[in-house]
Amino acid sequence: MILKKLISTILAITIIFSLIPLSNASAAERNNVVAIAKKYLEVPYKFGGTTPSGFDCSGFALYVFNQVGISLPRTSESQYQAGTTVSRSNLQLGDMVFFEDTYKSGISHSGIYIGNNQFISATSSRGIAIDSLSSSYWGPKFVAGKRFIEEKVLPELPAGQFHDVASGHLAYEAIRELSGKNIISGFHNSYFKPADPVTRGQAAAILNRVLNLPSKDSTDFSDVSTSMTFGKDIIAVQAAGIISGYKDGTFRPNSNMTRAEMAIILQRAFGLNQLTHLQTASTPYSDVNSDYWAYDAILQLNSIDQTKVFKTSTFNASSQATRADYAAAIYSATLVGN
Repeated sequence: MILKKLISTILAITIIFSLIPLSNASAAERNNVVAIAKKYLEVPYKFGGTTPSGFDCSGFALYVFNQVGISLPRTSESQYQAGTTVSRSNLQLGDMVFFEDTYKSGISHSGIYIGNNQFISATSSRGIAIDSLSSSYWGPKFVAGKRFIEEKVLPELPAGQFHDVASGHLAYEAIRELSGKNIISGFHNSYFKPADPVTRGQAAAILNRVLNLPSKDSTDFSDVSTSMTFGKDIIAVQAAGIISGYKDGTFRPNSNMTRAEMAIILQRAFGLNQLTHLQTASTPYSDVNSDYWAYDAILQLNSIDQTKVFKTSTFNASSQATRADYAAAIYSATLVGN
């Protein structure tokens, strides 16, 4: 009888833990989840939506976590039944947060914790938005957090594969292809950090690994020398008229690059203006007007996109270009005309 009860208990525990999709991840993946989620700020709300054209709250979480290889149940109620329960005081970046009694009784809303007592979620009134857990509306409705990311020591992966770039990531093929050719590098322990920003120096180096431009022995930039990291690459792309400096005579290699600047760089580097077959008649982006300074370049980037990274309703031109964005852009540009 005792043995029978023990077996039943073990089976019950096994079933419970089989519902918890733990990820072989590290703190880098938590940051990645948050960065991916923030990319979709202001995307409109759509009941039943699970894509960047429109999300509901559970569909948004489903999409974001899928980008890092974590599968979630479809609805907020079923998501709440999975994962490891976390108290409000123990929330970490990338944990999910759940609320009750919003538009219906019981668990009815979910979001992703982004730190500083804030979470991001799909709201019916503002689309993807950031709110405080202590607000007069959300505070009383908070139920609990759920953790789907567990930190573990991970093995080194073969070239082109990374723990934080799952096969479902939109830039997966671009990252795999470019890293396999040593055009773009990863980090220690087989991490790529796809949501990290790209600096101007890094952008120059990655681009020059594709174009193999001739360099010079000197430069007019006061903050660039041939002996510094990426120095020769910066000098080469500047000489080719692809990336220019600032009026004060600096290049600012450690400054982050915006998505609009990325589009301009791709346009210049690959001569996208000369490709007459590209469709640039109208914008697919609600946040890019025809008089915007990088309008044509942004539309051309959308037209050549082979990854769907840029097939979204908004472009967020002033946001920082991420490593995944840049990989997708470079990869797509190299395929134009092939």
